[in-house]
Amino acid sequence: MDVSALDGEPIQAARFAPTGVKRQRRWAFLTARRAATLGAVGVALPIVWFLWFLFTAKSVRFETDPTPAEVAVDGGFSLRVADTRLLRAGRYRVRATAPGHHALEQRITIGAAGNQTLALKLTRLPGLVTFAVTPAAARVEVWGHDARGAAPLTARLPAGRQVVSVETPRYQPKTVEFEVEGMEREQTVTVALAPNWADVAIPTTPPGAEVFVDDEPTGVRTPAPAPVLAGERRVAVRLTGHKTWQDILRVRAGEQRTLPPVALERADGLVRVDSTPRGAGVTLAGAYMGETPVEFSARPDERHRLRVFKVGHSPRAARFELRPGQGRDFNFTLTRLHGELAIVAQPEDAELLLDGKGRGVAGGTLTLPAVPHELEIRKPGYASYRKTVTVQPGFTQELKVRLLTVAEARLAALKQVRTTGQGQELVLLEPGTVRMGASRRAPGRRANEVLRTAKVTRLFYLGRREVTNAEFRAFAAQHASGSFQNFDLNGGEQPVVNVAWRDAARYCNWLSKQDGLAPFYKETEGRITGVNLAALGYRLPTEAEWAWTARSQPGTDLPRRFAWGDSLPPPDRFGNYADQSAAHVVGRIVFGYNDNHIVSAPVGTFAPNDKGVQDLDGNVAEWIHDVYAIPDGGETTDPLGPDDGQYHVIRGASWMRGTVADLRLSYRDYGADGRPDVGFRLARFAE
Repeated sequence: MDVSALDGEPIQAARFAPTGVKRQRRWAFLTARRAATLGAVGVALPIVWFLWFLFTAKSVRFETDPTPAEVAVDGGFSLRVADTRLLRAGRYRVRATAPGHHALEQRITIGAAGNQTLALKLTRLPGLVTFAVTPAAARVEVWGHDARGAAPLTARLPAGRQVVSVETPRYQPKTVEFEVEGMEREQTVTVALAPNWADVAIPTTPPGAEVFVDDEPTGVRTPAPAPVLAGERRVAVRLTGHKTWQDILRVRAGEQRTLPPVALERADGLVRVDSTPRGAGVTLAGAYMGETPVEFSARPDERHRLRVFKVGHSPRAARFELRPGQGRDFNFTLTRLHGELAIVAQPEDAELLLDGKGRGVAGGTLTLPAVPHELEIRKPGYASYRKTVTVQPGFTQELKVRLLTVAEARLAALKQVRTTGQGQELVLLEPGTVRMGASRRAPGRRANEVLRTAKVTRLFYLGRREVTNAEFRAFAAQHASGSFQNFDLNGGEQPVVNVAWRDAARYCNWLSKQDGLAPFYKETEGRITGVNLAALGYRLPTEAEWAWTARSQPGTDLPRRFAWGDSLPPPDRFGNYADQSAAHVVGRIVFGYNDNHIVSAPVGTFAPNDKGVQDLDGNVAEWIHDVYAIPDGGETTDPLGPDDGQYHVIRGASWMRGTVADLRLSYRDYGADGRPDVGFRLARFAE
């Protein structure tokens, strides 16, 4: 364009008019295309997503215990193909259920691996278990569960391995493992307890004798087998008109045993004696036969003299003769006698009680039946005076009493020496403190001799001598201490040996009953099950009492090392140890020492110690009350040892012991069964 031609002329704006477009055609074109596109996408998208899921999902297989089980997966899309599920990687919640099992719920994580296996273990529901026990009514206790009681017992228990204990008297206890099926199923566990006895047959001539075990009737008559509890038992057979036969047997549970035939000796004649009042003494030819009512045998075709007597009554007598096998009954009426008792008491206003009834001021003369009377004179602030008094017919008996103050009475009691019904003397010992054990540097010291201090605060009595064979055989007639290397240990005055601890304790109880004392040991079917600390019956000495009696010295806290001093050998004939005379029967001896006894000596052969006790350090070692344990070294007061245990302490040397370790008073041994060099001595609390 030639722009010069435009010079001088203004440029004018022209009006713009857009090209006309029909709006209806434009929208029709967009709807058709987009509709087709959207339709194609709508159809393809699920297919694409599904293909994407198939390519990205993991093959997961659930292995369940038990099989089969129902498995549900929550937390995302899953596709089940046969026993496999397709799941994408991630976290899910799984729930598995099966009949008889607790439902299992847990979270799982699906990893990147293409094929995965997950284990699901369900817990079985508890089961209902019934325990059927022979014999019935035995006590059942399932370990770790509150399931206990008498059989038959039914309990709901968790599935799996369980343990049950079953026990009942006279049977051996039993522990059984069993599997609880669970799943709410019922099952029965059967337990049969083995008898804790032996069947012992005793053929007798004649038969039909009643069998007794430990003095208790069994209800069995010979020759039928009788049940005898396992262990050492005293067995006897009794038949009217015959002498009792008895023996001590050691039997094992389940044993079938027949003893050699026993010919029962026939009682020559049976005499029965009774009286009014009863409790009168009876003698036959001067031999005491017991108290009325009483029966005993007498030889036939002999003239016998019978005498019946009771304190406070006129005696009666009779003569008689029996034919072989004949019985005879006597019944005597005894006439009561009277006598006088004159009492003088200080203080003069003391009160008199006679047979438990008040009689006013203690003074004057009383006319009394000539029978034992329980007399007591008392006054506040004084120790009461008690005595059993029997007046003599036709005679005035005088009784003068001065009441002691409480302090005076206790001091007088401390001076007493007790004597058992068998004549054994027990020495009263005041309490004290003793240092027990030995220093680690002491020659011969053993690890169980821990240094410790024991205080003995209760007054006690200790046997002056060891219990003899003769004394023990009054309790167990068939006991034999035996021999060692053909040297006799069974002499009547030799200390009893080869006695187990339990039998020594049972002897103490037996002697307590003979002497009217409350037994110290609790005894059940021949077993020692505990102690009665309030009882004053006989017992074995405690280890602290033994050590205090053997080791404490007046004027010093240092305990004795040996009974004679601090060095070997002992003084000549000081006590019975393994000496030169025993060199050919024992291993180690005390060189340069001779006590003239190869094995045990009669009790009391050697001089007593400073407390009046003999053979405490020698002759035979001695059973101690305490259960054996290693001490902790702490200070103790009136210790009795552990409550239970398999072994008991043994203290003291013996005729078999001759080493430095054995001869020391701190030496401690232990055991349960009898030994040829272990015996025991009596002890008891004084109050």
